Amino acid sequence: MIIQLKKDLPIKDVDFLTATITGFGYQITPVSTQFGHYLIGIGSRNFDIRKIGHLPGIQDIHMVSDDYKLVSKKWKVKPTKIDLGDDIAIQDGEMAIMAGPCSIESEEQIVNVINHLKQSGISLMRGGVFKPRSSPYAFRGLGLDGLKLWHQLAREAGIKIVTEVMQVSQIAEMYDYVDIFQVGARNTQNFNLLDELGKVDKAVLIKRGISGTIEELLQSAEYVFSGGNEKIILCERGIRTYERASRNTLDLNAIPILKAKSHLPVVVDPSHGIGIREYVPQMALSGVMSGADGIIYETHENPDKAYSDGQQTLNFDQSSLLADQIRKTFALRKTFQLL
Repeated sequence: MIIQLKKDLPIKDVDFLTATITGFGYQITPVSTQFGHYLIGIGSRNFDIRKIGHLPGIQDIHMVSDDYKLVSKKWKVKPTKIDLGDDIAIQDGEMAIMAGPCSIESEEQIVNVINHLKQSGISLMRGGVFKPRSSPYAFRGLGLDGLKLWHQLAREAGIKIVTEVMQVSQIAEMYDYVDIFQVGARNTQNFNLLDELGKVDKAVLIKRGISGTIEELLQSAEYVFSGGNEKIILCERGIRTYERASRNTLDLNAIPILKAKSHLPVVVDPSHGIGIREYVPQMALSGVMSGADGIIYETHENPDKAYSDGQQTLNFDQSSLLADQIRKTFALRKTFQLL
């Protein structure tokens, strides 16, 4: 059960509601976010909400049977819009494009990527400054100094930053330089990290775990929402299966399912999803047609010399072509929806 409280409700009224609902056998958890105040009740699914609907201070009541309640579409039918400012948003009915290198490598690289993105009409740049690598000897990013440099150059160009946070201690130092905190596949169930990201007023993009289920992804989002942050984006980036012909198996089934189950925007990462450069465009366009609200992919001026993930990274010519194809495919998808 989700109880939406009226704005500026006095504490004594919240305490009264909590005590009353607890009396009906519910365990109550209060949740306060940037946009509202809620009481989350765990208990009987057959409760007659008319018993409490008349109580003062209640704006609305929703019975939600899903274990993930706040991110469920069963109570919030209107899709969530992630407003990043400067007329840049990720939302249902639009197509966001996020592109950039796997790793931020140098000032020259940052400038080249930014110029490419601006020429391609892309306002969101992805990249890693703290890189979780399978090998301890691989390049692991430029760290906070690299992020500060990137932020300065991106701000001058009107570009928003999407980058991965790996641990709780990094959140505060990264906060001023990030527009979207990315939670990578390896950290999707790092619940301490998710709890802390629930306390920040910045968007959080959560990637599906390496072998994670759809429900586990939604539960991860629930952690962030219940911590106080409603600005959440879900990302399908492929899962590990028995198949070895590609890096991962991009689960396009997940897109319409997530859109049906949750009010949160959904984006697709075809670069990690298939891990083979020549097939990334096909999977990106498939993601568009599957109903995604955005595509996030990797691009580099010279992928073969990239410090990481060059095998799945598009060069600038390929990236420009893909961005154009994404927009055309999205326009085609919209015509189908009108039929």
